[in-house]
Amino acid sequence: MAALPGGIAAAAGPGTYAFAPDDLQVTGTTGTAGAPRLTPGRTYRSSLPRDGRLHYRLDLDTTTTAYVPVTAVPPAHATVTATDGIKVSVRDPHGSPCSFASARFGAGLSPRPVTALGRREAGGGTQCQGAGTYDVLVERVETGRPAEPGPGERWDLEIKPVSEPRPARPGPTTAPRTWDSASPEPPSGAPRPRPGGAGFATARTLGQGAWRTELRPGETLFYKVPLEWGRRLNAVAELDASTNGHGYVGGALNLSLYNPVRGFVDDAALGYTGTRKSAALAPLPPVEYTNRYAVPSAQNAMRFAGDYYLALHLSERMTGIFGQGPFGVTLRVRTDGQAHDGPAYAGRPAPADVFTVTAQDRAAVAAAGTPGDGGDGSGGTAMKALAAGGIGTGTALLLALGVWTVAARRAPRPPQTRASAQKPTA
Repeated sequence: MAALPGGIAAAAGPGTYAFAPDDLQVTGTTGTAGAPRLTPGRTYRSSLPRDGRLHYRLDLDTTTTAYVPVTAVPPAHATVTATDGIKVSVRDPHGSPCSFASARFGAGLSPRPVTALGRREAGGGTQCQGAGTYDVLVERVETGRPAEPGPGERWDLEIKPVSEPRPARPGPTTAPRTWDSASPEPPSGAPRPRPGGAGFATARTLGQGAWRTELRPGETLFYKVPLEWGRRLNAVAELDASTNGHGYVGGALNLSLYNPVRGFVDDAALGYTGTRKSAALAPLPPVEYTNRYAVPSAQNAMRFAGDYYLALHLSERMTGIFGQGPFGVTLRVRTDGQAHDGPAYAGRPAPADVFTVTAQDRAAVAAAGTPGDGGDGSGGTAMKALAAGGIGTGTALLLALGVWTVAARRAPRPPQTRASAQKPTA
């Protein structure tokens, strides 16, 4: 079962994607006239026919940068090629192109959620700088085989536009020239269990460490790693050896990284012969606002603080050679670098906390790593979560006072005297 519009998604499984529970249903149009309006900060659900070219619109001012990530979700067991996927483009009110981006299924030849990001960057050049109604075009890309007659299989879409205000004060406009590009050593030690979510909206929070999950062929799991300004991320995925079957599956396990606006950063895939094997993301720079001025796409994408998303996909083709699984996967995540304050914005992003590591993020990271909680994020004491998460001292003190008060109320009380009954003065 797939998620219904506005409802809660079914449990994760091969071919299942967990749409955001507050998705709004919209229907794209075949032309720009009458295209539905997208509002930054909201999440939308739509669908794309096989020969689809669908339009949506976005109303922008002159100072706001807009990002429009579109996640395409083909049905389970759909036939796809390595170069099939989607393309997203944004055009200004005069029809001038602002950006093009595409996402492909890759060597795994397995249907999975893929995300392409369209954007309009304010102050980025001479085109696409005016206020007005911008066109967002989503196209289905299928190559290598003739189109079948009729509507064919529709792909579900999740669209989550984000707006970024300009900085309150001018700053450098060149990318950092140097950073440590050596491959860091992944965390060692026994991994802790940590099931993933079935979509961006249900991604499970991770901190540094080694984490353990299971995947069935065709399944995709999502995690998120909160990163402050100045921090950086490295991740390695290891696929366990199989005791069944002999052969080779190209692109058997795919590890993808997306930034807080769901923009693609990097990915890694591994071919599988039944022996244990790993795939690692390329070394990435620390998160800095000025990375947006870099030419390399991976560095350019590391431009915000916030939640970075890791997606793990196991190819459906594993079933034909190595069975239905599940297959054990270890995800080793390292975060390092010196955290610092980021730029002050001249307005509020939408959604408001998209470029922020929140107190909830920090608490979730701490809870996920608390020994004895089984890695599900439900165990551990509040004090440990707060202390490990770096939440303010005042908040921790208030919690401690609350715990002390409850304990005091439960303790046997001595006979009350006139003096002890008086209220203390401030």
